[in-house]
Amino acid sequence: MSTMLTFEDALQEIKQSATLRVVPQTIALSNAAGRILAKDIVADIFVPPHDNSAMDGYALASGDWQADKAFTISQRVPAGQSAQPLVPGTCARIFTGANIPSGADTVIMQEDAKCVDDHVAFAHPPKKGDNIRPKGQDMQAGQTVIKAGEKISPMHIGLLSSLGITNITVYKPLRVGILTTGDELIPAGETLKAGQIYNSNGPMLKALVTQAGHQVEQCFHAADSPEDTEAALKTLLQSCDVILSSGGVSVGEEDHVKGVLEKLGTVHLWKIAIKPGKPLVHATLEGIPFLGLPGNPSSTLVTYHWFARLLLSICSGQKAELPPSYLVDAGFNRTNPIQRDEFLRVFIGQDGLAYAHPQQSSGALLAACESQGYLHVKANTQIEYGCSYSFYPFSGF
Repeated sequence: MSTMLTFEDALQEIKQSATLRVVPQTIALSNAAGRILAKDIVADIFVPPHDNSAMDGYALASGDWQADKAFTISQRVPAGQSAQPLVPGTCARIFTGANIPSGADTVIMQEDAKCVDDHVAFAHPPKKGDNIRPKGQDMQAGQTVIKAGEKISPMHIGLLSSLGITNITVYKPLRVGILTTGDELIPAGETLKAGQIYNSNGPMLKALVTQAGHQVEQCFHAADSPEDTEAALKTLLQSCDVILSSGGVSVGEEDHVKGVLEKLGTVHLWKIAIKPGKPLVHATLEGIPFLGLPGNPSSTLVTYHWFARLLLSICSGQKAELPPSYLVDAGFNRTNPIQRDEFLRVFIGQDGLAYAHPQQSSGALLAACESQGYLHVKANTQIEYGCSYSFYPFSGF
């Protein structure tokens, strides 16, 4: 347990050991935004169900067109009403969304038509299929339109509503327990005494878990003692699917989390070769996954983004995917490489280059608030001006 895992190996270990921790339930589609889909959804109808007009205009058979020919308007087809077969040699007045009459194969928009009495002429020859939305253009019957593991978005709500779906099967929300440790931490609102600081990790973790769509079941703070730590964990084990903690996972005399974990369960990994965030512990307690994050706020944020987010996703039934990234060029140099993967808080300048925030301390949160994402600098890598590195926007987490 003393050897540090590489960043990639730690991700893989958590990914392989994590399992689904929630069960499916059927709920109203109107309440499903942000929930994780438990079953593939297959369209049972075509959308649109018939060929329909993309424009207000005139439906006709393209082969009937002749320059300056005056077409008789044989019917009027509003949206929502059935169309009659087109009388050969005539056209139909049609409106956006209306079904195309059989016998018609194109729609000429009304701006390109010239009305004369009760007839209409078209100056330009139409192209077969113009301005027609074909049956099934959006979705085909039998097509899988959303796969299990997707988080339901407002766009999905609209999509499923267009299929006539009113209820869907999703996973129950993941119940997450949060534990913070440290005698020096007190809640906001109380008066600071000498040696004390306000607890920022507890509120931040609660917000991160809630933002991800999970349910924060309980939040505890434990004093720096094995007894308090063990009591808090035993309480969380009774009602939570996953437990996250911050602090107490390093090697100091007041760091008791790892020892309690070894007493209560199995420790899978401890220490990762990243900066910030080296002292991270992953364990299983009575079958429940536990992830202990470092106590420094920036380390807590980085390890939540990379490791807790992955663990919670898998346990909640969501597809396990790395956050999106793209390459950006560095706007600075650094010639002293370190032996750990580093996640620098950076912002993108108007020149498109990435610039490191001047404060990269693991205890500083303002840097993240004033930055746009992480620049991933792999272990033993120098940073050279103009060279490309992977950039992960905070919005992707």
